Amino acid sequence: MLLEMQGVSVSYGKVSAITDVSIKVPEKGVVTIIGANGAGKSTTLRAISGLARARTGEIRFDGERIDRLPPDRIVARGVVHVPEGRRIFPEMTVEENLHTGAFLRRGAPDVATDLEKVYARFPRLLERRHQLAKTMSGGEQQMLAIGRALMAKPRLLLMDEPSMGLAPVIVEEIGRIVEEISAEGVPVVLVEQNAELALELADYAYVLETGRVSLEGPAPELHGNEHVRAAYLGV
Repeated sequence: MLLEMQGVSVSYGKVSAITDVSIKVPEKGVVTIIGANGAGKSTTLRAISGLARARTGEIRFDGERIDRLPPDRIVARGVVHVPEGRRIFPEMTVEENLHTGAFLRRGAPDVATDLEKVYARFPRLLERRHQLAKTMSGGEQQMLAIGRALMAKPRLLLMDEPSMGLAPVIVEEIGRIVEEISAEGVPVVLVEQNAELALELADYAYVLETGRVSLEGPAPELHGNEHVRAAYLGV
């Protein structure tokens, strides 16, 4: 397994966010985490990327513990987080935002090549490369956030609610992008409120309820699970 999260609990002050959460991510494919608002999905990703400190348990990436490392050292190992709400730099241009993704790779000879690859994947970013990020649409900003993450050359990509607030046609495009990234050999951990989309894209799925893993299994099996269908798919 590329990533193993074992018995992890995270609290914000006296409030428990996740309790005894264990997930595994293989070397390829898409793993999704679904659940209601407040179930702990985003906290799980934040724990992996070092933005939330694990109170108990451990997280291993490629066999090495990362749960006590600062976020920049976790990124340097190849774990890259596309946060909820995109979190781009609004007063910077598209190209400047993309270069921030490669900050830890300064001087690497292939940064320019990777920038070309991002522009090839997202032609709209190329068209708007000198435009301030705040002037772009929500869908374009989401593409920018994903492009910035790809500039960090991820070995594992964490994506938090990439479809949130986007028009259906853009949601379809984001889904296609997730599939392409996975097909190119970068495993993805996908947190999605849109459970239908998440289970269509994923190979394996976890259901979080009140901070704990309540169900897990191959995504097609969970898609057919009566509880999942009633609680998250509206069936």
